Amino acid sequence: MCRALVIDDEPDVRKAVRRRLERSGVKVFDANSAAQGILMIREADPPYDVIITDMSMEKPDSGIDVLNAAVARDLFAEVIVLTAYGNVANAVECMRRGAFDYVEKNTPGVDVYELLAIKVEQAMDRRRQSLRTVRKWENVAQSLKNE
Repeated sequence: MCRALVIDDEPDVRKAVRRRLERSGVKVFDANSAAQGILMIREADPPYDVIITDMSMEKPDSGIDVLNAAVARDLFAEVIVLTAYGNVANAVECMRRGAFDYVEKNTPGVDVYELLAIKVEQAMDRRRQSLRTVRKWENVAQSLKNE
């Protein structure tokens, strides 16, 4: 089962994301600030599979702080950054730092919660593939060591 952490300072957004993801079978945890989310990321055992974070909370680039904490905790963490105020510079910076995707909350004609459910599924596929690859190479390394 996928374990997702949703970090957003808007309770209605957290609730809506939770409802939609739970319908897809995702176990959802949530945090109401970047600081709380970062603490949960650091203490999670096992780490969260997917982290969905708002970009702007305590400060305009709180999402970057969350992204950095997630990748520091788990190199294969899949982070989706949400924003109500998207701009190309933020999107590029998030992707450069390893975000899986950057999603605007207010895209006309798009149900952002359905889009997030699709993105979470895609992120989980990528995470599973990455972990399979690491295990494969660990097995190869162990075989070579035993020869």
